[in-house]
Amino acid sequence: MDLGVAGKVALVAGAGSGLGRAIALRLAAEGADVAICGRDPGRLADAEREIDAAGTGRVWSQALDLTVDGAPEEWVESAADEAGALHIVVTNAAGPPPGPVDSFTPADYRAAVDAAFIPHIALVLAALPHLRVAGWGRILMIASETVRQPIPRYGLSNAARPGLVGFAKSMVQALGAGDITVNVLAPGYHRTPALERQFGDRADEAIAEIAKDIPLGRIGTPDEFAAVAAFLASAHAGFVTGTVQLVDGGATRGIP
Repeated sequence: MDLGVAGKVALVAGAGSGLGRAIALRLAAEGADVAICGRDPGRLADAEREIDAAGTGRVWSQALDLTVDGAPEEWVESAADEAGALHIVVTNAAGPPPGPVDSFTPADYRAAVDAAFIPHIALVLAALPHLRVAGWGRILMIASETVRQPIPRYGLSNAARPGLVGFAKSMVQALGAGDITVNVLAPGYHRTPALERQFGDRADEAIAEIAKDIPLGRIGTPDEFAAVAAFLASAHAGFVTGTVQLVDGGATRGIP
């Protein structure tokens, strides 16, 4: 299916590896021009080469830390100047460290908001004028399943990330009529380098244990997640906005 994004310009944050990289690859394969960013220059350069080979559009990268004041805005303006337009914005940021909710200090919670909430908001607000000029836009905010079902081992994420849903719901009203949508993607467990680093030498064992509690009996792949993101970024998803899309293999039991 042609997603209708060929020739569109996409920004994908946190695309050096994992879910962000998979989304950038999928959009590039569909013919979009893709600007990516990440904190690790080595990983980012490797990602740029792979993404560039995936499609016919332009690909360029910038190493930066989105938690630094002004960095999101500078990246958006730089990418928009380079491409001449902006249509798709995928906000993505590193999650806060794991741990139960009562094991952290107020300073830890403040840092979690600065890392897992503020960069998303900054990117969207900086990109919005460009999307309005283009008259077409797709905003995808990558959160986690903790926005729908708190997970005891991720206390900081449980607290910091649900605000993205409130922001997205409010943004729907601010956008009003037109062809600019905003949605939150809530991934469950996927086999990414970050997940493997979290569990270290016992990654296979830990992932097998996690999979036992997922109805599909396994964790997801970045490619599976990217396919959902690419649809929401496509021309076909023009009537889907203000939603939280879980991609978790059925792990979340509650009724939204």
